[in-house]
Amino acid sequence: MPRSLVSVLTFGAFATLALPFARLIGRRKRSKLDTAQWTPELLKQLEWRRFEELCAAYFQALGFRTDVVPAGPGGGVDINLYEQGAARASTLVHCQPWNAYRVGIKPVRGLLGAMASGNVGEGVMVTSGKFTQEARDFARKEKISLVDGAELLGKFADLAPEKAVGLLRFATQGDFQTPTCPTCALKMIPRKSTTHGRKFWGCRNYPSCKQTFSNTL
Repeated sequence: MPRSLVSVLTFGAFATLALPFARLIGRRKRSKLDTAQWTPELLKQLEWRRFEELCAAYFQALGFRTDVVPAGPGGGVDINLYEQGAARASTLVHCQPWNAYRVGIKPVRGLLGAMASGNVGEGVMVTSGKFTQEARDFARKEKISLVDGAELLGKFADLAPEKAVGLLRFATQGDFQTPTCPTCALKMIPRKSTTHGRKFWGCRNYPSCKQTFSNTL
């Protein structure tokens, strides 16, 4: 590609905020989720693994070859991006699924460290939520592009219509809301704490696997 991926992703970011669906951010969960079109609410409802798979599919739609590898024992993945015909990755992508809190500087620093370790020149962090200003200021000094949920939806809209529809179908096929256990790769089940009544997602293999996620949506 003639331009760096960081410049391509950054271009038009402010225009993205003017898109109609950007005004939907922050609304409460609908009684029935609309899967017929891309919305911030739909993006927020994607479980962590489906969101990462969607991000990989998006970069494939841009013409990159992707290599998805586990990022560590705590779950999550790194997505290495290769330009067509290249033997080495040109960009490293980290994905952060939706969270009520903004993504701070710590994961961005972690991405920078992974870039240095892998000798990769550019980095991208994608979230279905938002970033803190501190994270944005830090990324601006490095070759890291931050793409939040509103910006990601704008980039889907910039794709050829058939590609955008293809991503929508891919993201919403099957059970795309129930989180996947990062240890066992199984869909988790809703549980409730016997002491405080707290709702959470637990692994089907409990008690051999004690992996949990909060259940706040």
